[in-house]
Amino acid sequence: MLSFEMSYDELIAYQGTNPRPGDFDAFWERSVASLDAVDPSVEFVDATDFPLGSGVAQHLYFNGTDGYRVHAKVVRPAEPAGPAVLMFHGYGGEQPKWVELLPYAARGFTVAALDVREQVGFRTSSQAANSFSMHNHLVHGLDDGPDGLLYKHVFLDTRRLTDIIAGLPEVDASRIATTGWSQGGGLSLVAAALTPSIKYTASVFPFLCDYQRTWDLNLETAPYDEIVTWFKKRDPQHLRQDEVFTTLGYIDVQHLAPRIRAEVALFVGLEDQTCPPSTQFAAYNKLTSPKSTHLYPDFGHDDLPGAHDTIYQLITTNL
Repeated sequence: MLSFEMSYDELIAYQGTNPRPGDFDAFWERSVASLDAVDPSVEFVDATDFPLGSGVAQHLYFNGTDGYRVHAKVVRPAEPAGPAVLMFHGYGGEQPKWVELLPYAARGFTVAALDVREQVGFRTSSQAANSFSMHNHLVHGLDDGPDGLLYKHVFLDTRRLTDIIAGLPEVDASRIATTGWSQGGGLSLVAAALTPSIKYTASVFPFLCDYQRTWDLNLETAPYDEIVTWFKKRDPQHLRQDEVFTTLGYIDVQHLAPRIRAEVALFVGLEDQTCPPSTQFAAYNKLTSPKSTHLYPDFGHDDLPGAHDTIYQLITTNL
């Protein structure tokens, strides 16, 4: 129905608003190289509070960039079939419960769910051990330029998690899928962009897309309201507007989308005023790999009926 947004014909033609930095590709090549220079120091620890009879639940710890020790949950089936699924949680949320990883593990899939640094509190760092916050991650580090952006490091965490899981002896690195909702939907696309060998991605109303479009829409609801608040507090006359949106362009999923080689399924609530459909289509329309949409005309940023089951069927079928 699109009571506040573009028509469907406009959506499928929309190419985004937020500027793409001129050195975007060089920035991400340099960023990945900086990750590769960090010793991951991988550690798997059995989760004694969640014993399994047909596999093992484990806590995974690894070193990311900027001195962080990052955490993920992993379920490794007793009889692995080769595929793996990487899961990413919503903004300010938490990773899936152990039981939510089991449907894939029951099919012989290795499953890993990342804790986004600063949001859940499992990670430790040289700056503040086991701390977390719930707001302003989108603009965190904005004054320090693209290398200071918190999400730059989060994006690289998705790459490191993929490398670790792909390197497990029971995993076929050519049969990995990513999935998530909102922030998790954005990160599932990021992981596929930074590791083009990923085979399949199911992304539900992805966050982290086309920031200037959200500002143009005057959205003052979470999470994109952080941009409005930043301007009010830091640049009330918008003297730095071009600089701000260009800097945010380094962590804009739409600009990473052309790197993706995975098949992508995008799930969109067409009345979504949290992550507006146009921002999602800005990324979707730049995909050059096989892709499809699953549209919910009357839904916003909601629990889309049937989406969980559809995603499970798509991933298990395509891997």
